[in-house]
Amino acid sequence: MKDTQGHHLILGELVDFITGETIQDTHDERYRQKLARILVEHKGYLKKEIEPGRGLLITVADKKAVITVDYTIKLAGKICIIIKYGPGSLVTRHRPALAASRLVAPYQVPVVVVTNGEDADILEGATGKVISIGLESIPAKAELIEQVTNIHFDPISAKQSEMESKIVYAFEVDGSCMCDDGTCRL
Repeated sequence: MKDTQGHHLILGELVDFITGETIQDTHDERYRQKLARILVEHKGYLKKEIEPGRGLLITVADKKAVITVDYTIKLAGKICIIIKYGPGSLVTRHRPALAASRLVAPYQVPVVVVTNGEDADILEGATGKVISIGLESIPAKAELIEQVTNIHFDPISAKQSEMESKIVYAFEVDGSCMCDDGTCRL
């Protein structure tokens, strides 16, 4: 079964590895499912610690949109990693992913993963510095627990939230295709 909706080729349906729900099978979704399997089967996360497709409301002046954070990983009640997937270049996705890491929770998420499904850049949330490269370098659960032990999860100020919202809106919403399933203008 082949179908098209917007600019995504629908290849049929598949079962989401994390939720067990039936979803549309697209090339992008196949990469997301690959990432989910890596997180559970190779990195030691429990499915219940991973939230797929978290909607993030962005408000800039009188404009609103919801973008999707592909995966958030929560340990001990705190989001410790966000993963943003997108095809193509990774470096162009660093800044909007960092901005999302400052909006998805009332504190700075410590680890930000930007991936195209074949490669990944792992960023330190507070500084934006690339701390490792490659899907294999996504922190395993035990590693992440050790990394966040001494992190204070500093709150994000209202002013910084406003600035980060503008960045996300500019990168993820302005100029995006109206049929993009990762962005919804309200």
